[in-house]
Amino acid sequence: MSAAMVEQIRERLQQALAPSALEVLDEGYKHAGHANEGKGHFHVRIVSEAFAGQLSIKRHRLVYAALQGLMDNGIHALSIDAKAPGE
Repeated sequence: MSAAMVEQIRERLQQALAPSALEVLDEGYKHAGHANEGKGHFHVRIVSEAFAGQLSIKRHRLVYAALQGLMDNGIHALSIDAKAPGE
């Protein structure tokens, strides 16, 4: 399921934010023994023009909006590194 979820996250972010760089990492192995037994923990590194001039909170909201429906339905925890080009 993890590989499929990584691909779903990647597709949604590409469609919504047209990133120039995107990396989606399954970090479930770092959380073995935690809630959901380490399943559904992901890290996103994304660079998008959509983030230009936006505060970090707004950038995160844009990512969460793109992933609506996946949170608590495959994604248990998500860490985000969102930057504008040139940052």
